[in-house]
Amino acid sequence: MDKKSSKQIFPLTRRQFVQSSAAATAGLVASSNFAFAGGADTIRVGVIGCGGRGTGAAVQALRASDNVKLVAMGEAFKDRLDQSLTNIKKEMQDDPRIDVPEERQFVGFDAYKDVIAASDVVILTTPPGFRPMHFEAAIEADKHVFMEKPVATDAPGVRSVLATAEKAKAKKLNVVVGLQRHYQKVYTEWMKRIHAGAIGDVVTSHVYWNSAGVWVRPRKPGMTEMEYQMRNWYYFNWLCGDHITEQHIHNIDVSNWAKQAHPVRAHGMGGRQVRNGKDHGEIFDHHFVEFEYADGSRMFSQCRHIEGCENRVTESLQGTNGYAPKPGVLKTASGYTIWEHDDSNDKNPYQVEHDKLFAAISAGEYKFADAKGGAEATMSSILGRMATYSGQVITWDEAIKSDLSLMPKEFAWDANPPVMPDEYGYYPVAVPGKTKVL
Repeated sequence: MDKKSSKQIFPLTRRQFVQSSAAATAGLVASSNFAFAGGADTIRVGVIGCGGRGTGAAVQALRASDNVKLVAMGEAFKDRLDQSLTNIKKEMQDDPRIDVPEERQFVGFDAYKDVIAASDVVILTTPPGFRPMHFEAAIEADKHVFMEKPVATDAPGVRSVLATAEKAKAKKLNVVVGLQRHYQKVYTEWMKRIHAGAIGDVVTSHVYWNSAGVWVRPRKPGMTEMEYQMRNWYYFNWLCGDHITEQHIHNIDVSNWAKQAHPVRAHGMGGRQVRNGKDHGEIFDHHFVEFEYADGSRMFSQCRHIEGCENRVTESLQGTNGYAPKPGVLKTASGYTIWEHDDSNDKNPYQVEHDKLFAAISAGEYKFADAKGGAEATMSSILGRMATYSGQVITWDEAIKSDLSLMPKEFAWDANPPVMPDEYGYYPVAVPGKTKVL
């Protein structure tokens, strides 16, 4: 939003500002009145999802501004909430702005409702399968949002987020999505020049998230199937979306950002070479996808979770007049360096995204509407997963219209998740050529 449209006419208290969000929904408050009382008042923050990212995001929110106060936390498991709160207090050296007494510590599947009610800004950092439901509830309650990527794990979830994004936009509620490259100077300066035509039209991109993989949380005696999957969430698609969605989305998003578009079709291959134990659920350990954009340009995408192989997490772009071999570097077609960015003094993008969000909220400005881009990046990664799981060419239109929901019909500890193990403890895994994804 430009500065002129956010001009403050009548200074409001924080509470008036929050109340004005609801009024804006009904079109009663013009954007120029959507103002905040400044840093003198307190912004109440609640965290929904107290794993490592939720803990980090809470710390970054507290560091963003002195008027931020952590007032509520919600988590499926009490032990994880307790550990997160302990870590936040340790990291912030028992800062008195951490004010989360027992009565504002909420546990269980419905914890998000109480956290939203207690907060002005909510941080959504559960496993991504829950994101559409929590995002919708937060916007319905007129709360500003920081939410981690991806924003869904299936097409119905993406459509839900897109619909909620429109509501957030109408209400002028700030929404930042944790695709932090958009807040990282080496990328923003790089993209500014690429969009200005420094290497001509982008015709191909190569994007990578090849690494050794992530944690595994083994089953423990007494766990229900729902608890086991919730704790070992990375390996179940209804919660995670596979690592092509949960992690490789960052790199796919960079290609979309450069193209200012999403792919229109994809085909690819993938499977499980080493990740095939009982605790590895149903996800693949490698994917290779060729995405096509509407103008015929291509994105070549690799993601792999296998120890002992080459590690590579980066992106490169090739244009009609030059190329960008890595973020922060631009070259002519003959190899002459046009521009190179020294990022040694750049700020941490995880902190920058919170600094900007809370600065906007404190100033009463509506500046961030990241949800649509986050949803399109998420859908692009799901499109890739559909291509590798099926072994078929999948179009964007087919994928986004899919009614195949991965989510459970019931959220309860004794309910069966949508995928269950066989008699030997192994889960069904996609078989290209046989698995249906639409």
